[in-house]
Amino acid sequence: GPKERPQPGRNAVMRKLTVINHMSLDGVMQAPASPDEDTRGGFSRGGWAQAGNDQVMADFMGVGRGGEPGALVLGRRTYMHFFGFWPHQPDNPYTESLNKQQKYVASRTLAEPLPWQNSTLLPGDAADAVAALKQEPGPDLVVLGSGELVQSLRPRALVDEYVLMIHPLILGQGRRLFPEGAPADLRLAESVTTATGVIIARYQTR
Repeated sequence: GPKERPQPGRNAVMRKLTVINHMSLDGVMQAPASPDEDTRGGFSRGGWAQAGNDQVMADFMGVGRGGEPGALVLGRRTYMHFFGFWPHQPDNPYTESLNKQQKYVASRTLAEPLPWQNSTLLPGDAADAVAALKQEPGPDLVVLGSGELVQSLRPRALVDEYVLMIHPLILGQGRRLFPEGAPADLRLAESVTTATGVIIARYQTR
């Protein structure tokens, strides 16, 4: 008889989406990397995560994270911040990896061609585009920074996992990773404490 045609969705494994972010004890995620990263709202404590970097964190984020790095999904601000820094760090082992990684960018203002190699602009509504990406074959998806993008994905239950580097700091101001909005029950899958007192916790959504 005729070959049975595979039906969409059958045996299909959805791509996992993981949000990776630094966070203060009061939930702030704004500008962890440098003072000029994101000064919206008069935020003056940029660069607060730098003191927490140590080998434990480097090992957790690099070694044993499941083989090949996933494809990145980034908001415009995070993408442009990364593009302004990483391609210009020739001696850093992360640079080649980030250049090679597929990068999907959610932006209403950028236009293709995007400036960084292996970058694709997501069409239309960001959450719709990410939902479609999760259905396509390919490596798992990783969101770094990109707070506004994360807010658009949460109500649609598109986040499967959070890896949060929780720093022993109360910043007292700044944009929060979880402002008012969609509730979620999480399961702690893994945790490690660094030498600098940062708790790295991997949470899975139920």
